[in-house]
Amino acid sequence: MTRIILVRHGQTEWNRMERFRGHADVPLNEVGLAQAEATGSRIASEWNVTAVYSSPLSRAVRTAEAIAKRYNLIVQPRPELIDISFGAWEGLSVEKVRERWPDELQAWYFQPSVAKIPGGETLAKLRARAMDAIQRLVAIHEGQTIVIVGHTVINRIILLGILGLGNERFWQLEQDPCAINVIEARNHDFVLAALNDTCHLRSRSNNPGLD
Repeated sequence: MTRIILVRHGQTEWNRMERFRGHADVPLNEVGLAQAEATGSRIASEWNVTAVYSSPLSRAVRTAEAIAKRYNLIVQPRPELIDISFGAWEGLSVEKVRERWPDELQAWYFQPSVAKIPGGETLAKLRARAMDAIQRLVAIHEGQTIVIVGHTVINRIILLGILGLGNERFWQLEQDPCAINVIEARNHDFVLAALNDTCHLRSRSNNPGLD
């Protein structure tokens, strides 16, 4: 069995303000940095990790570094783990996007599997590259436990992929900042052992001031 600990990065100001992020390299804020440290402590207390991978964007890399340092590992950024491209929407608030692209935004929220983001990426394209990355990493790390730090959109797509669900179910999954998901690869299939676990962020002993 290969175990994947799939983590979403910590909070950024654009998460807090609800701006479309995508490929924009937005750093963790102070809350996000504390969340990353709490996540590193939680993972180190439960699993023996042999490799840490992440999206190349700094908010994911910094979260991954807070985990990797517990094992004296180096974070390995992978371009195929970068979040969806939001194209012309990146950096804009939902309200600004609604003013310019009301129909496209409506599709994103209610028909995500067929939504077309101006200048951006479709969920189908994202799913193809994300699942290819997962399969490659499982093959490399057979019988080991690895961490992958990604983003809300790509993590949801990976979870849909391992469950065999269609992209139309995109909004039926939650991915909170620094959430932990545990995926087990067994006999050429996947088992989801934990979903959107954030209990490590609710503990005062691990995360003072964040309750």
